[in-house]
Amino acid sequence: MSRSEWFDGPTGPGDGTPRPEGDDGGRGPARPPERRRRGPLGTTLVVLAGLALLSGLAADLLTDVWWYESVGFRGVFVKELTTKVLIFVLASLLTGGAVAGSLVIAYRTRPIYIPTTPAQQVLEQYRQAIEPLRRLALIAIPVVLGLLAGSGSLGAWRTALLWANREPFGIEDPQFGMDVGFFVFTLPWLRFVVSFVTVVLALAFVAGAFTHYVYGGLQLPGRGPTTRAAYVHLGILGALIALTRAASYWLDRYSLSTQKGSLLTGITYTDDKAVLPTKAILAVAAIMCAGFFLAAIWSRSWRLPVTGVALLVVTAVVAGGAYPALVQSLKVRPSAKTLEAEYIGRNITATSAAFGLDRVKRIQNPPPPETEDKAAERAAATAIPGVRVIDPNVVAPSFRQLEGQRDYYAFPDTLDVDRYQIDGQTRDAVVAVREINLAGLPDSQRNWLNDHTIYTHGYGFYAANSNQRTTEGDPVFFEGGGRSSLGEYEPRIYFGELSPSYSVVGAPSGSQPREFDFPAAGEGDVQVSNTYTGDGGVEIGSLVRRLAYAVKYREANFLLSDAVNDESRILDHRSPVERVERVAPWLRLDGNVYPAVVEGRVQWIVDGFTTSASYPNSRLVDLAEATSDSVTQRSNVVTVGAGEVNYIRNAVKATVDAYDGSVKLYGWDTRDPLLKAWGNAFPGSVRPLSEISGELMSHIRYPQDLLKVQRELLTEYHVTNPGDFFSGSDRWRTPRDPATPAQDQPVVFQSIAMPGEDAASFSITSSFVPASNNEAGREILRGLLAVDADAGNEAGKPGEGYGTLRLLEYGAATPPGPGQVLNQIQNSTARSQNPAEPLNLAQYITNNSGSGKQLTFGNLLAFPLQGRMFYVQPIYVRASSGSGSFPQNKVTVAVYGTNVAWGDTLEQAINGLFGEGEGVGEQPPPTDPGEGEQPPPGTTVAQQLADALADIQEAYADGQEALKAGDFAAYGAAQERLAEAIRRANALAPRLATPTPSPSGSPPASPSPSPSPTG
Repeated sequence: MSRSEWFDGPTGPGDGTPRPEGDDGGRGPARPPERRRRGPLGTTLVVLAGLALLSGLAADLLTDVWWYESVGFRGVFVKELTTKVLIFVLASLLTGGAVAGSLVIAYRTRPIYIPTTPAQQVLEQYRQAIEPLRRLALIAIPVVLGLLAGSGSLGAWRTALLWANREPFGIEDPQFGMDVGFFVFTLPWLRFVVSFVTVVLALAFVAGAFTHYVYGGLQLPGRGPTTRAAYVHLGILGALIALTRAASYWLDRYSLSTQKGSLLTGITYTDDKAVLPTKAILAVAAIMCAGFFLAAIWSRSWRLPVTGVALLVVTAVVAGGAYPALVQSLKVRPSAKTLEAEYIGRNITATSAAFGLDRVKRIQNPPPPETEDKAAERAAATAIPGVRVIDPNVVAPSFRQLEGQRDYYAFPDTLDVDRYQIDGQTRDAVVAVREINLAGLPDSQRNWLNDHTIYTHGYGFYAANSNQRTTEGDPVFFEGGGRSSLGEYEPRIYFGELSPSYSVVGAPSGSQPREFDFPAAGEGDVQVSNTYTGDGGVEIGSLVRRLAYAVKYREANFLLSDAVNDESRILDHRSPVERVERVAPWLRLDGNVYPAVVEGRVQWIVDGFTTSASYPNSRLVDLAEATSDSVTQRSNVVTVGAGEVNYIRNAVKATVDAYDGSVKLYGWDTRDPLLKAWGNAFPGSVRPLSEISGELMSHIRYPQDLLKVQRELLTEYHVTNPGDFFSGSDRWRTPRDPATPAQDQPVVFQSIAMPGEDAASFSITSSFVPASNNEAGREILRGLLAVDADAGNEAGKPGEGYGTLRLLEYGAATPPGPGQVLNQIQNSTARSQNPAEPLNLAQYITNNSGSGKQLTFGNLLAFPLQGRMFYVQPIYVRASSGSGSFPQNKVTVAVYGTNVAWGDTLEQAINGLFGEGEGVGEQPPPTDPGEGEQPPPGTTVAQQLADALADIQEAYADGQEALKAGDFAAYGAAQERLAEAIRRANALAPRLATPTPSPSGSPPASPSPSPSPTG
């Protein structure tokens, strides 16, 4: 717009002032238009929204500080927060400063006179449109880009801390001769820095080029000269970008060590002979390209930089892509087995070291004896301690129905296995805690007071013998529900897997307790109340703290309710996994945490892992895929997490107190360089191994998720010869779970002895079958992995054999695998060892799989026995409908070779396989709770059994006669006699010394305990 259009001419005022809008040429100025005043509502809303946002952020920050102080890990919070803030500020300032500087330089060095061309006339319109917003854009664009860059860089805080606190591994990479610590700690940080600087320079280049172009400093070829300032500015930025590309190409050489290929992870023959040299060539070419950009400053032409970039692209395509592809197809592929042998060997060695597979102790299965010795086989079978017939993956509903007492109590979907000293003997036990379940409260009782101040905690630790069942097939509890075999301990569960999101607890001394504790004994719904007296949680007696939590949880009752008093504490972040994740954000946690009674308190034990995806030449494994099995798909058990790793260590054992929520981290794998680095980053957060007490040590076990990762790798890496590994002729896989064929079998905790071992040890096991591309593959057993999971009971010192991976390998004589065993069981025509059961096994399974019943196969336990495999399979039956339905272990099946036997108990099944003899494992001798008077002296077991069978027939006949006559009193009496006679027969059958299958048996159990009202 010309000057004459803005200022009056000869007819104007003549003073050079702009003509007022609406001037009518001398008739007087027009009334200026009235501006509409803005009301205060909009400004008020904006201010209130800003205050709400700031108050929410302040409340979150304050409550986090108080929470970390309450658990003694304030240093972790401060270190993590300061590291993130520092990275955010530096990234934001560097990015915003570079972009702002580029914009300012380009604008201030714009040409004063711009040649008049059609292109510049078009750009003039853009300049005029930009000019009113230029100052705002000069601030807003760098700020927005800086904030985005800062936010995107926050995830690098772990990488930065690891680099700053790096430790050597003491292992050299075979390709470059550098310590593995360079690849794990330094290389990820260098790659982040190079990538970040490249992005910053690229943004600055784009901002400068755009500004130069809009204001005429940068001209397209043939449309005018580019200014020297533009050449200098963009030439330097282009050269710096080229140098960062050179650095990236150079670092790519080292990154090849963790590159995942179709054959292996790490450097291959083609990488070594073709890719590594081309990466070096590309780095040199990028440096030359930087020189071309600088040369443009003096040549006043973009021809050299454009040529340099074009040549770099061509070199990257030809040298970086085409040449390695030719080497791979023409030289490597025809002789891959020979040429790749060295690199496969590197991969096997690195993978074994990174995943702990170098601890594998290989055991060859001995051949079965030529002559069958039933007595020796039975002795070996009965010597197996504590064969577990109570499956923790199945019996959770049994725990709920037998010990839940109220709908607002709950047990987890999957229970846990541990060991306890009972009557001087170490027993495997299925354990769980009874937690509060707010979903079980009636809707009419759901309100803030009940949810957060009344129903605050669970009550009771429950443990059942893993190898015992009652007459009806229920678990036999030795702890919980009024039974106490573990001494005095605090039974209240304020911190657990099912705890409410937060609870407000505590009250002044002498006040009436308001927290529900447990239902009291007696008639009616009487309850015992309790007041929390622990040190857990955060004190919220002050007004400031109540206000902060009211803002955080958006709940006014923190300020209004009389349940919140001067002695109140808030318990939040209550899950054991969440609490450990917050105090140790550098750990990955095992998905299966478990409770244990330790030194008078219920402690949650959590396994923590340090991981990396940067260990050179080690196989990358997808954690989510490797740790998924049938249990994780159908229960509350979670996996260790997602993402790919090629290094893992069980570096930390953590505990969370179920009463006060205190968290303790104990360094477990003290040689782990990652643990040392994190210990340097967060000093004092990890306690030494020596502080683990002997009682806690006795409950530490090998982590499930770690074994799942190791078994996934052993499907291939049990082969250590590079040639055999390449051919892949002996690959294995994990057997599928018969209950969910699409998922892998879960790992199993059990006591097991491998061939050549004198005694069984508490272990975690998994089996292997041959890998197959179709469902018709053979399910023979190729290997059995058992990891010593018993850490012993010595304070500060794990057991000598703990963590040893024992791999039993089968040669030509391969026993049936789990799939074949299940097929044998489902089609078996063997008769039960209980004479009262008229059906064979296949018929029994069919009859209990429908018509209102649901049959479930428990964990399939596998034991090496006399050169063959001895399998035990408990079978559970439950009603298929009804809220009170729960599984009961009705029968147990044993398989040895091609022989199948079954009965009400494991002892009956063993009798069917090997004949009768001594008792089984740790199971107590059969008892008959309803047995009346003793038989006359001198009466043989056979005569007693015959008498019992005769009484069964007589009582049954009397009952039928009474039923026909309509005499229900007589019918009831006959049924009682019938039940009594059957109990006597069941107790006598296993004692009948005969090599043929006995007619009956008795479960090794005590009477079914009734639920205790006190938990």
